[in-house]
Amino acid sequence: MCVGIAGKVVKVQDGMAVIDAGGAKREVSAALLEELEPGDYVMVHAGAAIAKISSDDDEEVNQVMEDLKA
Repeated sequence: MCVGIAGKVVKVQDGMAVIDAGGAKREVSAALLEELEPGDYVMVHAGAAIAKISSDDDEEVNQVMEDLKA
């Protein structure tokens, strides 16, 4: 099973983005998404932001991940 993580974009520069995923900052490729800006929410897989998502989607993904830990 492949699992992506959701996060909020903190910074975008030179085709890369820094995201905040549950308090952990990660640098990911932003090459697949156009017009990515700080404040956007994204789904990340294999080190690349693959889709923009809503803040509600971000919360739902984070809740599912917490439920899986239990």
